[in-house]
Amino acid sequence: MSKQEHKEAFLSPIWKTNPLFVALLGMCPALAVTKTLEASFGMGILFTLVLVCSNVLISAIRKWIPEEVKTPAYIVVIATFVTLVKMFAEAFLPELYSTLGVFVSLLVVNCIVLGRAEAFASKNGVVSSLLDGVGNGIGYTLAICMIGLIREVLGAGRLTFGATFTFLADLNGGEKIRLPILKGDGYDLSMSFFSGPAGGFLVLAIVLAVSIAISNARENKRKVDARIAAKKAKEEEAKKAMEVAQ
Repeated sequence: MSKQEHKEAFLSPIWKTNPLFVALLGMCPALAVTKTLEASFGMGILFTLVLVCSNVLISAIRKWIPEEVKTPAYIVVIATFVTLVKMFAEAFLPELYSTLGVFVSLLVVNCIVLGRAEAFASKNGVVSSLLDGVGNGIGYTLAICMIGLIREVLGAGRLTFGATFTFLADLNGGEKIRLPILKGDGYDLSMSFFSGPAGGFLVLAIVLAVSIAISNARENKRKVDARIAAKKAKEEEAKKAMEVAQ
């Protein structure tokens, strides 16, 4: 693949073909683990590690995997990295592991991870697959962090750091870092509804609607610009034709 294709493989999933906002994949974790920004970011990091490692290994061994067992082989590779990531989280980030619960293990059947293995890593080189994994990982992490940020602000009224990543609390003398936004001394504008499942669905729907509206506006602008450019080109051609005729 060319440098431009490598660039496209990395940048496109971040917004243009975002796995959550555009492809509507991985919606279960996007609703289940996005009560807080910290948990969302943690899930995004673990997801990215699994996706990148799976993409790279599947791409490297793709020519030796028989066609008849491709999907089972991909699942075995993904399950291996999920197990390693799970063990890492349990050992070094126990609060994150406890917060995410079963959804770490469910990365084995995450449709984005298996989908990128089938659609991209099995057909492209290691470097391209690495960039595709990183790009999709960043795109998905940004998407769920956006949802987690909105839900935590609206549901809890403040942002809390150090509850999931306890080392942040240790750096702050053992105290969690709390940033009041809608909740503080003498006022409380938070709505616990957004911390529940229904609130998650509502926030996801709103974010999807906004992202689609932005994409549609950009596409419409591109079409208008293309029509204007085509019109100017025709006018220039007509002008040159008249000059030649004279």
